[in-house]
Amino acid sequence: MTSQESMPTARAERRQAKRLRRFDNPWMNPKLFWGAGLLLGIIALGLIGRFLWNLDLVFTGSTPLKLPPLGFENLRKQPGVLDYPLGTDGGGRDMLALIIIGAPNTLFVGLLASLIGMSIGITLGFTAGFVGGRTDDVIRVLADVMITIPPLLILVVFQSAYGDVSLTIMALLIAGFVWQSPTRLIRAQVLSMKQSGYVQMAQLSGASTFHIMFREMLPNLVPYLFGSFIASVTTSIVTAVGLEVLGLGPQRIPTLGRTIYEAINAGALIQNLWWWWGIPTLLLATMFIGLLLINLGLDEVSNPRLRKLS
Repeated sequence: MTSQESMPTARAERRQAKRLRRFDNPWMNPKLFWGAGLLLGIIALGLIGRFLWNLDLVFTGSTPLKLPPLGFENLRKQPGVLDYPLGTDGGGRDMLALIIIGAPNTLFVGLLASLIGMSIGITLGFTAGFVGGRTDDVIRVLADVMITIPPLLILVVFQSAYGDVSLTIMALLIAGFVWQSPTRLIRAQVLSMKQSGYVQMAQLSGASTFHIMFREMLPNLVPYLFGSFIASVTTSIVTAVGLEVLGLGPQRIPTLGRTIYEAINAGALIQNLWWWWGIPTLLLATMFIGLLLINLGLDEVSNPRLRKLS
């Protein structure tokens, strides 16, 4: 074989080796990076925007009414202006100021509700799977019963009765309905791991139950826990936005769901004020795409069969 003929083969081998090295660490995959980048971008919008933009424009009557985004015209042939690059709503509020405050608030509710729900799920799931017996029966039946209750209906009734709530209270209410799936997932994983050799060796060595559950078994469940957490964040955000679009939840705190509710309630669809509801909807879609990409990336981490050499 000549040197010219061997060069393509060598290049192909180097490319193959590079692909293999990429999956030496399954956490290094593009889905995780792109998903995390989208969510971090939304968080950066809230953090940096507070220093670069006048947030007083979020108050009613602080801007001209119904101006379109820069580069567009509304039905009255008014063009967008640089002072309000994303336009203004029917109440005279700057859309960019609403987004800077509202997008992180929506993400905060989802993250806090999921963090609380996952903490409950981890505790109950490990207890049910490892301790077993009557404890397992009680926790399993409780999770099975709770998972059949429609959370949105219960939260609508609760918030209709108690009126305005804060972001934290709404997150706590949602957390009461997102712990069941993590509990069932972790219980099933713990039941299978309990028979493994390293767990039995830890029991024979006299290690405490707490040590075995949270020092020996928990690290092996990290990919599953992250995946369950991301799914829980998505569910929490959908629930929060659903409440807000119905006019419930925080009444005086800007969120994406609240902005969409106000747009629909004020007839933005009829008046062709598409930016009033369209921009919050686009940001919500960006959040869900980011969460989906992270979830797909975590699936690759926990399941080697999903990793494709590309």
